[in-house]
Parts: sequence; structure tokens; C-alpha cells
Amino acid sequence: MLSETLSLAGKTAFITGSSQGIGKGIALAMAEAGANIILHCRKDETDAKEVAREIRKLGSNAVIVKGDISKPKTVTAIYNQVVKNGKVPDIVVLNASVQIPKLWHELTLEEFDIQVNANFKSTFIFMQRFAPEMVSKGWGRILTIGSVQQIKPHPSMMVYAATKSAVLNMVQNAAMQLADKGVTVNNLAPGVIGTPRIEEDVPEGEERITQRLGTPSGQIGDPQDCAAMAVLLCSEAGRFITGQNIYVDGGMSL
Repeated sequence: MLSETLSLAGKTAFITGSSQGIGKGIALAMAEAGANIILHCRKDETDAKEVAREIRKLGSNAVIVKGDISKPKTVTAIYNQVVKNGKVPDIVVLNASVQIPKLWHELTLEEFDIQVNANFKSTFIFMQRFAPEMVSKGWGRILTIGSVQQIKPHPSMMVYAATKSAVLNMVQNAAMQLADKGVTVNNLAPGVIGTPRIEEDVPEGEERITQRLGTPSGQIGDPQDCAAMAVLLCSEAGRFITGQNIYVDGGMSL
């Protein structure tokens, strides 16, 4: 039955950047599907604690780990927090990222490094750490959260968009190597989603470029739109889907 294959009962999911926005939506949806959740936040636990309370109301367990993923040593520390009790997550959703909206010729090397470390290098480190343990169990799900900017880069987010494209390439590479080991690796690419991030000031680009960045549906998406797809890909219902880039963008990628 479909309800059974979509169930995440007995699974543990680790979701980065899950105190708000898309990560929060995925965490709540996976908890509703029966998974226990390891939440992640950068520093302030206030929002994460509220998400944890919501998860417990759904009947699932929730714990919180924290750390800045733009610092490679901290990524390893986060991993150690996740597995400190010997419980390796069955599902890893790499959602957290850093987006510095700035015209590319004004971007500093420090700002470049922060985005590359947070969006690309941290993803590699987490995949490198978690994948072998999933292989040893014969079951695992790795889901990265990309962006429609993989193919429609905003002129004020050159480095952010480039890192998302790089992650997709890495996802497809890893998926080939893990496909026969019970581990799927996919990329979910949102379009414009109603999260705190869309309230950030973004330098305007040339109209001839920015006019192609609209959403054909005329709507802004909701984190739940991404969450439903995430549950599918990370459940048994998604066992035959790997190495894929799936847009949840209201047609923006067209």
C-alpha cells in the first residue's frame, strides 16, 4: 500500500538548517510520516526548540545539534554530535546553505569562501561521513536541497548558484556509485519559496536578465511543497529514484 511505502516509521532523519523555512517544513513532514528527527541550527536554538516541540506533538522524537557549516572543522563537529549515541541517521537532508546577494564584481574572497564552504564543501564532508555507514546497513537516503538557480542564476548570486550546480554534479556522481548498495542520492531544487530568505535585499540586475526569473504559475511556493517531495524521495516509495534533480518551482525552470 502507498501509505506503507511512504511511511518513515522507525527511521531517523538528520536535516541541516531545520529551524526555519524549507528545512523546518521537511522536518515536520518527516516527523508526521513517523521519523525521529535530528534538527540542526547554526547557533541560536530558540527556533529549533520550537520546531522540536512541534515534532514531539506529532509523536516523534527530536534532538538538536548546532554549528556553523561554513567552517569545515565545525562540520565534523556536527557529525560527531549526530552520531555521539551510536545512532547513525537513515536519512540525511542537506538543506542549510549560505546565500550572499551581491554583484559578483563586488564580492570579497571571504564571502566567496563562506558560500563555497557552506554550500559545497560541507555537503561533500557530510556525504563522505554518512554514506559508508548507510552502505553498511544496506539502506539510506541522501537528499541535497539545490535551487532553480542551477540553470537560471540570478546576476547577484553568481557564487551561490555555482555552488548549487556543483552539488548536483556531486550528487549524480555519488548516486552512480551507491545505486546498487541500497542508498539513493537525489537533489531537490526549489524555486521561489516563501521563507525568511526571500525578504533579504538583493541588488537589482539588468531587466533583460531578471525578467526571465519569474514564476510561470504566478505564485510563491510554500515549504510544504518541498516537504512532500522530500518525504517521497526519502521513503521506500522513492527506492527506484536516484541521481535525479527534481524541480519544485512552479515552472520557473522551464
